[in-house]
Amino acid sequence: MNLREYFERIGYSGPFKKPDLETLNTIHRCHILSVPFENLSIHCGEKITMDLDTIFNKIVRRGRGGWCCENNLLFSWVLKELGYDTTMLGAKVFNSLTKEYSPTESHLINKVIIAGKPYIADVSFGVSCQIWEPLELISGKGQPQLPGLFQLVEHEGTWVLFKTGRKILIPNKSFVSSSLLDKALTKTIYCFTLAPRSIDHFLQTTEHLQTSPDSLFTNKSICSLQTDTGFRAVIGWTYSEVIYNYQEGHDLYEMSTIPDEEVEEVLKEKFGVALEHQLASVNNKLCLTL
Repeated sequence: MNLREYFERIGYSGPFKKPDLETLNTIHRCHILSVPFENLSIHCGEKITMDLDTIFNKIVRRGRGGWCCENNLLFSWVLKELGYDTTMLGAKVFNSLTKEYSPTESHLINKVIIAGKPYIADVSFGVSCQIWEPLELISGKGQPQLPGLFQLVEHEGTWVLFKTGRKILIPNKSFVSSSLLDKALTKTIYCFTLAPRSIDHFLQTTEHLQTSPDSLFTNKSICSLQTDTGFRAVIGWTYSEVIYNYQEGHDLYEMSTIPDEEVEEVLKEKFGVALEHQLASVNNKLCLTL
């Protein structure tokens, strides 16, 4: 781990000698504003691994993003280097279409203990359900952030993450009925237990997600990045820019279709992602919402 290179990648120039909550909040926010959540390697014929050196080179030195098992694994490494008491956990993602959780723990998150208090850090969920700062691991407490009100609820050892957002304004009427939109104000995001997980726990699921024809990630090319006012995303050929609380109680969703030959240019301009291999964009009808 080269912390200087990592901090340069995320645009962090503050102190890092004390593993406190303020530093954690700041680097967490810097990460999500600088490093996209993306699965483009799958659609460029590249293999996604959980090798730390490979992930560091991809995200830090090549300026790419990654999905949770890359971003949050890298973030775990950073936290350990900074002296934080951190543990990897596994989460099951909620499918809003089937109303069920994923059968396996496909999402990697980090638990961090600071001054005896536990927090959940997650720099790689993307789109509107991305937390901007770590959440205190306390049941039932509403924790407001710019994306909305997040809440963790515990029942019999299982924790569930919810988010309550705002209504959606969609100027481009051709997207009003888009399958990418979930207009429910309160969303279930994922559930998890506090059982510690290692890298090995995610290897089989990671392989499945990037090879199975039934996987969301083989059926959709995804890139999203948080901004100072919201987030932007490319899913297949749909480009979206979102401004939170654009009007009181409403988020603005500017959505458009971009030609296939312009997708890679949009990735460079809006996300800072320069691909080494040609992208084959895809957006098949599986559940994924902004």
